[in-house]
Amino acid sequence: MAKAIPIGARGTAEEMVEFKHTLTAHHPELPPVYSTPDLIRLMETAAFHALHPYCEGDEISVGTAIHVEHRAASGIGARIRAEAVLESFDGKFYLVRVTAWDDVQEIGRGTVGRAVVSVGRFLEKMKGRKYARERGTP
Repeated sequence: MAKAIPIGARGTAEEMVEFKHTLTAHHPELPPVYSTPDLIRLMETAAFHALHPYCEGDEISVGTAIHVEHRAASGIGARIRAEAVLESFDGKFYLVRVTAWDDVQEIGRGTVGRAVVSVGRFLEKMKGRKYARERGTP
């Protein structure tokens, strides 16, 4: 199991908005602004970076819930920075507060839920589920 992760543990992630991150890239009739799925991905990455230093062996943290508000638009060329701060721990679930800014203002905020898992055990469990599906059992 992961080392104890202190409340307040922090992580960050940054990227420059490129065309591939825009609504237009997903649908040509939409404006060329940073998409909410890309904002969420960056926030999840920051949350991962907050917890990962405390994982041991083959452990990683995985997302379990996300509650995010995308509050302002950012265009191509904007630098987006997401910050994550561990807020609480309940059993096996971590609640991480996330905030994102562009060059001018806060563009998003919310929380991300995460859990620490063993990659090996996770893959074994998934392999078992695949085998069960192939056999037609739930």
